[in-house]
Amino acid sequence: MNAANANAMRLANDAQKLLETGSFPTAASLAALSIEESGKVSILRQLSTANTTEEIKASWKNYRSHTSKNAQWLLPELAIKGARKLEDLRPLFDEDAEHPFILDQLKQLGFYTDCLGNKNWSIPSVVVNEEFSKSLVQTAKLLASKSGVTTKEIELWIEHVGKAPKTDFNAMKEALITWYAAMQDAGLKEGGVNSMKNFIENGVAFPKT
Repeated sequence: MNAANANAMRLANDAQKLLETGSFPTAASLAALSIEESGKVSILRQLSTANTTEEIKASWKNYRSHTSKNAQWLLPELAIKGARKLEDLRPLFDEDAEHPFILDQLKQLGFYTDCLGNKNWSIPSVVVNEEFSKSLVQTAKLLASKSGVTTKEIELWIEHVGKAPKTDFNAMKEALITWYAAMQDAGLKEGGVNSMKNFIENGVAFPKT
């Protein structure tokens, strides 16, 4: 997890440098790769609570899937539309969602020329503009975690979140709250208000990108 986070930050920083030189298509594609690296962390958490061979296989399949790892890229747009609570973010991970495939296609279009449809040539500098590139780089930097993950954190994750039925969303929300409280007790999160409980029940304002 720490390796994925560090690499996500490296890619996001490199994308920022390309953005500053005006290389917008490559910056956007590199930002998409950064978002995928960030997405590995939640999949590895999922893997840590896998109880069956089927769940383990499914987690590794997601780990190697570009579209499973990039689902979070639409987070800023949801925030702009008013998403504030955990439940508001469920569309990000809808199995029928199209946005992961859209980003994967745009990532390719930022790297390569191609012939699409009826003799329509795709050129990176034409397809990917400055505005989209800036937005995606900002998202990559937002998603790239700056904090490390400890063994104790994952042990507590398995203890609390691992016990909750994966198909019961309400049970998962309660598990997240108790996990965060345990993190506070262990000194891994700041004491006082349970920020996870506040996020789930009341919602929070997302940082501006």
